[in-house]
Amino acid sequence: MSSKSAVWHPFTQHAVQPEAILVDGAEGAWLHAPDGRRIFDAVSSWWVVTHGHRHPHIVQAIKNQIDRLDQVIFAGFTHPPAETLARQLVAITPPELEYVFFSDSGSTSVEVALKMALGFWRHRGENRSRILALQGAYHGDTIGGMSVGERGVFNAPYDSLLFDVERLPFPYPGSEQATLEALKAACRSGGIAALIVEPLILGAGGMLIYPPWVLSEMKQICRAHNVLFIADEVMTGWGRTGTLFACEQADVTPDIACYSKGLTGGSLPLAVTLCRADIFEAHFSTDRSRTFFHSSSYTANPVACAAAVANLEIWQREPVKARIDRIAATHARRLDRFRDDRRFANVRQIGTIAAFDIVTSDAGYLATIGPQLYKDFLARDVLIRPLGNTIYLMPPYCSSDRELDAVYDAIEGVVA
Repeated sequence: MSSKSAVWHPFTQHAVQPEAILVDGAEGAWLHAPDGRRIFDAVSSWWVVTHGHRHPHIVQAIKNQIDRLDQVIFAGFTHPPAETLARQLVAITPPELEYVFFSDSGSTSVEVALKMALGFWRHRGENRSRILALQGAYHGDTIGGMSVGERGVFNAPYDSLLFDVERLPFPYPGSEQATLEALKAACRSGGIAALIVEPLILGAGGMLIYPPWVLSEMKQICRAHNVLFIADEVMTGWGRTGTLFACEQADVTPDIACYSKGLTGGSLPLAVTLCRADIFEAHFSTDRSRTFFHSSSYTANPVACAAAVANLEIWQREPVKARIDRIAATHARRLDRFRDDRRFANVRQIGTIAAFDIVTSDAGYLATIGPQLYKDFLARDVLIRPLGNTIYLMPPYCSSDRELDAVYDAIEGVVA
């Protein structure tokens, strides 16, 4: 692709990565370039593609919907795909989550969740505006998402725009109780509106995993102090951690939940924020100043909603859970050889997500080895986008054992 492209790419330093790879097709777990090159999508194109690229059922649903209705304002109007999707989401999530608010991305679903929480307490006449979050977390690139995310290289230039958030230490193995005690202390101090967490695993924060019992304890502490519990399942949802939603493994019902990425199977951008009835009712009033003031022009786009409905039908009709279990088993088998290898550290896995760190002197997101690993993997026709010195895999569920074995062979070859 020409270096004269006018496109400014995300999370890309163009001074060291001037050329973008042109992709003009995809199928299953593979990306296709015009020259016939095929690249294995080992990260599900930023964690969104679940069943594989261009799943026929989702493609057909998109074609059918575009012939009927492409877009309609969602303030004062509705349409069948949105109504169907909302009903189905309420049916497969905990019964306490009764209302669905549509948005366009994971970041905006988090913005919606934070605004719901703050509006809830304001309209109830309670002075609660403090937000708690885990150290190392990433919740998106909008102002609210950056505010509740870890401060650092991702958001340092915009620090003056961000609001203060109180951090809880990440529950590393052996230090889980310190996290829980910090949460208790913060809740006892008063004024806490909500705790927001990525359940069971941090995503862009380094693919760090913590056990379900910690998530359960955090929810119980929040309940005891009447603090809203927000689950950011943008990445963890739709089977990535081995269950449909990560909170299921801890038997946790969030007060507010954010879902995106795999919501449409990775075909179109769409997000939802689900909440308890009392949060909706706090905004329900003849006083128009209590309206929930949030939207985008494309809220609940009919075509995206139709794709999401088709995605849920795939979960019902196809053996998706069996595919997830098979990928998890393949990860476990191939990761075993890394555990006693001194070049690797913190070998870890949850569901279809596998991760490990390359031992290097400059660990972290800006580790020197990161761009070289990315380049070397692409040279072997594998898309793996390391988080600094952390290599992770999050493949589409259609990936075969043979394909995954080839990916692990590529990893061993590159690291060697």
